[in-house]
Amino acid sequence: MTLHTNPQKIIIDTDPGQDDAVAILLALASPEEIEVLGITAVAGNVPLALTQRNARMICELAGRPDMRVFAGCDRPLGRDLVTAEHVHGKSGLDGPVLPEPQMPLQDQHAVDFIVQTLRAEPSGSVTLCPLGPLTNIAMAMEKAPDIIPRIRQIVLMGGAYFQVGNITPAAEFNIYVDPQAARIVFRSGAPLVVMPLDVTHKALVTAERNDRFRALGTRVGVAVAQMTEFFERFDKEKYGSLGAPLHDPCVTAWLIRPDLFSGRHINVEIETASELTMGMTVADWWRVTKRAPNALFMGDVDADGFFDLLTERLARL
Repeated sequence: MTLHTNPQKIIIDTDPGQDDAVAILLALASPEEIEVLGITAVAGNVPLALTQRNARMICELAGRPDMRVFAGCDRPLGRDLVTAEHVHGKSGLDGPVLPEPQMPLQDQHAVDFIVQTLRAEPSGSVTLCPLGPLTNIAMAMEKAPDIIPRIRQIVLMGGAYFQVGNITPAAEFNIYVDPQAARIVFRSGAPLVVMPLDVTHKALVTAERNDRFRALGTRVGVAVAQMTEFFERFDKEKYGSLGAPLHDPCVTAWLIRPDLFSGRHINVEIETASELTMGMTVADWWRVTKRAPNALFMGDVDADGFFDLLTERLARL
């Protein structure tokens, strides 16, 4: 068990998404380990108008209407927006019936908030946690290169190596939506920790695990159970799996319990030239090139430990 004397300061960059919602709830339920400085929304699973709304709905569900939510980029850097309503439903958060958010959206643009926060906080103290396309993060880096050495680390969900793609044969959704942004981030020199599909597809919400969420008997427990039940219909049909992979909560779980995960420090390049393999994370898992490692790429997770942590923390909300 990892003990933290001071909570890690993080910014969650997100496109909620049921699994994004669970990642946010896990962070807000873990104040000993995590201090969420703000939540920035980006277009991805659904358009920006819905992702910023969904982020606020999740904060209110967690009893945190004080959390600041910022809207960011509404389209990728160099391509048309691709969304995933076929997975997440029309709202992005289909499943539970949640009230419209009453808390305000902040006036400041998400990219400006990221830049301002990294400049204001002590250098090396803020971790960025992107759960969607990397547009906001790349824009912040392009706008203010001085922030890059100030980033403690970037812990993101995206990519794949053996598992390969889930939106095209070669690419994972978050990277595919904005491969140009991903290339900027992966080449930035900032320390990267990556949760690819290879890990997240081992964190499956089985019926038994979902029953544990519902058995919490709280608004949060029931809502999470309803979210994952909606979410899993797609994955069960597509992969023949026992349930839905909880992709994004792996990011938050790693911040709390890194001992649950194992991986390798390797080189990862992003394909941006070929339409056939656009957005592919070319991960040198076997270290067959001389390219310098730029990411801690995760390969495995203790799924039972992950769900024990998730259930225990959600029970607090």
